[in-house]
Amino acid sequence: MLRRLGALAAATTLAVTGLAAPAQAATTACRTDAGSPRCQVWTGKVDWAPDGDTIRVDLAGDGTRNVVSVRILGIQAMEMKTYSHYPERRKGDCHAVAANLRLEELLAAGGNTVRLTSLKASSRSEGRPLRSVAVKIGGQWQDLGEQMVRGGYALWQAWPGEWAMDGVYHRAAQQAAAEGRGLYDTDSCKSGPAQNSGLTLAVNADADGVDEKNLNGEYFRIHNPSAAGVPIGGWWVRDSGLRRYTFPAGTVVPAGGDVYVHVGTGKSTATHKYWGLTKPIFTNVDPANHSVGDGGYLFDVHGDLRAWMIYPQAGA
Repeated sequence: MLRRLGALAAATTLAVTGLAAPAQAATTACRTDAGSPRCQVWTGKVDWAPDGDTIRVDLAGDGTRNVVSVRILGIQAMEMKTYSHYPERRKGDCHAVAANLRLEELLAAGGNTVRLTSLKASSRSEGRPLRSVAVKIGGQWQDLGEQMVRGGYALWQAWPGEWAMDGVYHRAAQQAAAEGRGLYDTDSCKSGPAQNSGLTLAVNADADGVDEKNLNGEYFRIHNPSAAGVPIGGWWVRDSGLRRYTFPAGTVVPAGGDVYVHVGTGKSTATHKYWGLTKPIFTNVDPANHSVGDGGYLFDVHGDLRAWMIYPQAGA
């Protein structure tokens, strides 16, 4: 098998400026454990958190008061639609405003002073620097990405070449899911439809052969264990990136049966749908190359996360 990390993107309407690496970049341990790799490190002061996974930072030592839009590495919050400094004016997908508020709380607890780290200074998303972000609370640096994922405010999102925190976030996501926190509270947006159907989601992340040549070997499988069919028109599946496949009207998961979404192209039937993508989306588990896994997610029409698979699963 060829190792491949899923293509990831994060759209934004916010202005972006660059974050240049110092000629003599300082370094620090990426994590607190003894086996941590070294990361490049910057510090700064946050002037605003526009959403649940983005901050604007005045960097220390750059000789200016310019702010840089920084994408928080390793997490994906639900999307905001209306950005505002005033919480009551914010709008977005279900869980988006809650994630924004929680991020602001964590930043405030650290006095809005942040430490930014990454394995590579060049890591970017949509032109924005990708950085792990920590604040000092009680004299200890606390990683905000871990806190956001563990609280169920954001999905864990692996990123090519920036693997230092993936194991931490993978465990945090599994804990949030097991405890039904935030996103993993399946009726927190609105109860129903078919709330008690027991739908489950599995993903086949590692297609037979070379993933790029067998796109339809990557797929989502939605299983309905109940005795009644479950209509899922308008529901959608996604990986940890922003793209989604939305089920067409009339789609039904049959009683005791399954509906599949294949990543590639094909002729859709009642139970086999085709996303039409041109590249694989799931990250293969590849410990030799620091790849620890990924996830697949099913959302209903209200924006509730109804089923998921974060792999490898706990105990696997």
